[in-house]
Amino acid sequence: MGMATQGGNLISSENVEGTAVYDPSGNKIGQIDHLMIDKVSGVIRYAIMTFGGFLGIGEGEHPLPWKAFKYDTNLGGYVTNVTADQLKNAPEYDETSWSNRDWESRLHQHFGSTPYWEEGGAAGMGSTSQNRGTDQTAGF
Repeated sequence: MGMATQGGNLISSENVEGTAVYDPSGNKIGQIDHLMIDKVSGVIRYAIMTFGGFLGIGEGEHPLPWKAFKYDTNLGGYVTNVTADQLKNAPEYDETSWSNRDWESRLHQHFGSTPYWEEGGAAGMGSTSQNRGTDQTAGF
């Protein structure tokens, strides 16, 4: 059948992986390794970055809230205001962190972003359907 093509404001996740990430001055600081997507709502929640020695940060994966990135068409990559110190001092994570709301809260607080589960209805178009997926009730 072939792969779906991208166009307009859409991009394949395959193309996001490996995309360069720049600081506000346009210096490449790393790249996106992969994305963490909310299973229920389908919304991207985090991007896992690798830095490869940029900014004095060793190799390894560093999760950042997806809202910390803005796509820059001129650079052909994502720009973030996150600093080297923020990255070095970010809460460490492992595969169990994703099921730990306390860890997620600390991560968002560390990067100065509003946790996605606290965003109100004014968060933008489609926020009601996004919130519906995150307000889980006991037993699910």
